Amino acid sequence: MVEPWREGKGRIGVLRIGHRPGRDKRITTHVCLTARALGADVVYVHEPDERVLESVDGVVKRFGGPFETHLVASWRDIMRSWKARGAQVVHLTMYGIPLDEAVSRLDAERDLLVVVGAEKVPWEVYEEAEVNVSVGSQPHSEVAALALFLDRATKGEWDLRPFEGEVRVVPSEKGKAVSKGNAQ
Repeated sequence: MVEPWREGKGRIGVLRIGHRPGRDKRITTHVCLTARALGADVVYVHEPDERVLESVDGVVKRFGGPFETHLVASWRDIMRSWKARGAQVVHLTMYGIPLDEAVSRLDAERDLLVVVGAEKVPWEVYEEAEVNVSVGSQPHSEVAALALFLDRATKGEWDLRPFEGEVRVVPSEKGKAVSKGNAQ
């Protein structure tokens, strides 16, 4: 289901591949939370780690959704199923085309699957992706790359997304302001 705040635009999914449970728990959690906050509808984590999704699902419950999380055994199956239904598949890397050029090629009406690697990404991902996107041609965090990409791909509209959860952060110049209940 496409959310009303993005009417006429496709769904956005994020596929995290190569998650190493003993090493990447915190980064993968941040990839998932960034995906949720910046406009994605669903995240898939390859190399199942239930602790990561329990943490993310807890945030969705408290701060709102909708946002789907799935553990997957095969990243190939996810990529192929999104491609089979006409989605654009992009892979975030430092070896692709520049971010702005990649974003200019996107069709907002088509679904979009964003592939974010953890360890060395198999060459097959580069070949299967419609676009390999360089978010800067330097090594840096995949969380930062995803955030920059989603901000540009949604043209900042992610900030209009309503989250109806038990807790809502209230913008405040100083201090931490929250409201409890299902307020927007």
